[in-house]
Amino acid sequence: MRQYLVSAIFLFGLLGCLPAQAQSIDSFPVKPIKVIVPFPPGGGADTLIRLMAPSLTELWKQSLIIENRPGASGAIGAEIVAQSSGDGYTLLMGSTAAVTDRNIAQFSPVALVSASPYIVTVNPGLNINSIKALVAFAKANPGKVRFGSSGAGSASHLSGELFASMAGIELLHIPYKGTGQALTDLLAGHIDLMFAPAQTVMPQIETGKLLALGQTGAKRSEALPNIPTVSESGLPGYSAVGWFGLFAPASTPKAIVQKLNQGVAVTLSQEKLRKAMLERGSDPASGSADDFVSFLRLDQAKWGKLIKDNRIAVQ
Repeated sequence: MRQYLVSAIFLFGLLGCLPAQAQSIDSFPVKPIKVIVPFPPGGGADTLIRLMAPSLTELWKQSLIIENRPGASGAIGAEIVAQSSGDGYTLLMGSTAAVTDRNIAQFSPVALVSASPYIVTVNPGLNINSIKALVAFAKANPGKVRFGSSGAGSASHLSGELFASMAGIELLHIPYKGTGQALTDLLAGHIDLMFAPAQTVMPQIETGKLLALGQTGAKRSEALPNIPTVSESGLPGYSAVGWFGLFAPASTPKAIVQKLNQGVAVTLSQEKLRKAMLERGSDPASGSADDFVSFLRLDQAKWGKLIKDNRIAVQ
């Protein structure tokens, strides 16, 4: 009799857990969500998640806590998230440098937020106003044109390396802890050139403090219709985009990943947010978590080949 009683208690407890688990996903989130930005304030990842935060907070009825943890081209912040509990309450606002083929297995891709061209922008003091003029100047001054990036292996770095490889020129790469810091030095004239997220540099371009030579997409961006592509400006076939997206630790249940993805999709569909992103030069993305996984495979294969073929040093 005692054996039957113990079994019945165990079975009742097991069945009692199932509705609680289902309910926890249905009611998710029930507390604030922390998003780690692995770069300093002012860069592309930081700007985008702060634009999204009010809408996500309203949708989820929970605060979004944004924490900047820069270092090692995004690897430090990424590792913090990778080692976090897979409960959906610690996320990463990642990019090309922070999530690579070396650590992608540590994450569950949640949602692609933006995949936008970068702006090829120079300090006006360089006295260069076109892509052709930049290439000619770099050929005449090999290794003397200084271009800054948000870190080794970042999209802002690899976009520049791809440009140099296709143009047959030598550029001097200066890595920073984030595009915000690189932008400060570009404005001060300590570096000459950046392949930068539009949301980081468009305000300075609009005020004439920086000059846009082109944008790195294969075709003109919806967000940047008046800026010609690098391809149409003298380097045919050139194409590169910088992406930003949300990631959860690999142990996060698929149901929570889907719930997070749905929230991001709803937020990115809101006209007010879309307008704010487009005004800053970011093309809003869309799609499922599986779509994001497919996108990452293609993107990492492209940059992996560039790194290998040109023996580019990354973190």
